[in-house]
Amino acid sequence: MELEEKPKYGEPRKYDPTFKGPIQSRSCTDIVCCIFFIIAILGYIAVGILAWSQGDPRKVIYPTDSRGQFCGQAGTPLEKKSFLFYFNIMKCASPMVLLEFQCPTTQMCVEKCPEKFLTLVKAYTNSKDFDYYKQFCKEGVTDKMGIPDIVSMGLCPAMLIPSKPFTRRCFPALGQKGGVITVGNNSHFDDGSGTFRDAKDLMDGVKNATVVIEARQVVMKIFEDYTQSWYWILLGLVIAMLTSLLFIVLLRFLAGIMVWIMVALVIVVLGYGIFHCYMEYAALKEEPGADVTLQDLGFQTDLTIYLQVRQTWLAFMIILAIVEVIIILLLIFLRKRILIAVALIKEASRAIGHVMSSLFYPLFTFVLLAMVIAYWAVTAVFLSTSNEPIYKVFNDSVCEHSRKTCDPANYSTDPMKYQCPDSECLFAFYGGETVYHKYLIGLQFYNVFLFFWCANFVTALGQMTLAGAFASYYWAFVKPDDMPAFPVFSSLGRSLRYHTGTLAFGSLILSIIQIIRVLLEYLDHKLKDAHNKFTKFLMCCLKCCFWCLEKCIKFLNRNAYIMVAIYGKNFCTAAKDAFFLLMRNMIRVAVLDKVTDFLLFLGKLLIVGLVGVFAFFFFSGRVKAFENTAPHLHYYWVPILTVVVGSYLIAHGFFSVYAMCVDTLFLCFCEDLERNDGSPARPYYMSSTLHEILWKKEAEDPSSSSAQEQDDKVKQQLAQEEEAA
Repeated sequence: MELEEKPKYGEPRKYDPTFKGPIQSRSCTDIVCCIFFIIAILGYIAVGILAWSQGDPRKVIYPTDSRGQFCGQAGTPLEKKSFLFYFNIMKCASPMVLLEFQCPTTQMCVEKCPEKFLTLVKAYTNSKDFDYYKQFCKEGVTDKMGIPDIVSMGLCPAMLIPSKPFTRRCFPALGQKGGVITVGNNSHFDDGSGTFRDAKDLMDGVKNATVVIEARQVVMKIFEDYTQSWYWILLGLVIAMLTSLLFIVLLRFLAGIMVWIMVALVIVVLGYGIFHCYMEYAALKEEPGADVTLQDLGFQTDLTIYLQVRQTWLAFMIILAIVEVIIILLLIFLRKRILIAVALIKEASRAIGHVMSSLFYPLFTFVLLAMVIAYWAVTAVFLSTSNEPIYKVFNDSVCEHSRKTCDPANYSTDPMKYQCPDSECLFAFYGGETVYHKYLIGLQFYNVFLFFWCANFVTALGQMTLAGAFASYYWAFVKPDDMPAFPVFSSLGRSLRYHTGTLAFGSLILSIIQIIRVLLEYLDHKLKDAHNKFTKFLMCCLKCCFWCLEKCIKFLNRNAYIMVAIYGKNFCTAAKDAFFLLMRNMIRVAVLDKVTDFLLFLGKLLIVGLVGVFAFFFFSGRVKAFENTAPHLHYYWVPILTVVVGSYLIAHGFFSVYAMCVDTLFLCFCEDLERNDGSPARPYYMSSTLHEILWKKEAEDPSSSSAQEQDDKVKQQLAQEEEAA
């Protein structure tokens, strides 16, 4: 007797009269991973508590003076002194500033920055000027003290320079007159020793002093833009939510018409985008400086500058044109496939109509993800600010103790002070030498890794919950009578009670790949200047490979969760079953699943495009009707980008319900074809409309002959088994 050849992708599903959808009698799966996940969460909570007990976010919010005190902190003696003043800003020109991020000069908190030129010698001769001068000196300065005592003790700066506050720090009010650098409208200033110096000598000090906080200016402006426009951003997101909900409701009743309307509107919106970019490109033709290239322009923090360059609009126009052509070509070549995908979307609309609570489940997912993101962000801030203040010796003359750590409380009696009389013990930076501080980078890594794991776990929970709800719809022979009363809650309960370990296992695999991608990006950034062509090529290949691997794992996880929701098996078994089932129906995967994903993506693209165009015209002030209504912003692209990204996330949340419904129904459909043959004894669970369209299209499409032959083989095999029985 010849041995039968084992099927390449496993045995097809056999008819089971007792199978009625998601199995109720199931046991816990992947228990080891569940225990490991719980331990990891407890460790994550411990890290958070440790960070919150050690960290101090005030180090980020407030500038710090030479004593390590926070300027402008409410409830402290420095509450009204919110600005940081440098005794000698020119010392910030030292290269050590770029290494230690701290100027080697005394820094103190003041109520306001100096507004006029004044030297200590000149101010000492006038009691009114000296009273004004003393607000920029340390405590203990009196009229009876002589200038030599004040200078030797480092109580006052040698001079005051007109300054302006910048990110809560006083910097010289530098300007330019006739091509000459000025400060306070003067090209020269007295440095306090009777020597007049050029105002341009202050430039290096100002540049180095702002090297660490230059980016903070942009961040502060962005923050101000958010405070001015947050309610308009919220309104835009509400519009995106209502638009998404309207599309979902219309898809429920007018699936076929709405799909073609979405396709047409996407083409129209992209076409208008191309037209608008061309008009902007043509309008800048005669503008001076508009022909500069983006490479010559370099990076600018004000992104509106790029909109004044013709090359920017040309790039936008080319990108939109390419996207338009790709979509049109896909629609031409997939016109027959789209009809089949529309039938599947209609079936998904019926399923969602019977499980309406599924439309609101993304809100639950959003809340959980918001909690995960908030916990990660707060923990990251507290970890990064949990260092202790480090004080170091700063001096003007040569000193062997320069840059050594010191204690400001008793530095006046320290031997280092006797050996270096002109030295000072000043705050340098935040750090630490304890065990906690040594492993701080490890705690930050753990925080990031658990963030990925928890976020992926929440996403996986949503996928399995929706899969279980829609599977109960498909396998209900009489809909909705045979469905559970609350399919979403029933599925959520099964997922958490029996399959927490499976969810943790799948999300762990995905998180490991994502953390590797993060490390590759970090290494690429750190070694950017040391790269040669080979290492660049190798790094690019690694990033590309792990990107593809992440996409594959997400696809396999998604289908594995569907099988777990139906059969209650462990992750590996469910992933194998899902993979084999998809491979046995490869033609249908290409015809149905991916085309449907493409149509749903066009729906998300349409919502983002409509809301994005509206936000652009509103915040940019291009429409006269909105000129007085729109807020005045530093960067109008900030709210526009926020609305666009938020609209995509909202649309993705609503359409992800449809996508999950389609994927679940597709797998159930493939199993239905293997289990049943449409006879009265073994009827199909799929709707008659979907069955007629699918078989009609497969009969017309030669490419589906292999799937048809495979179904025939399955039926013949089942018939032979019945006869033998």
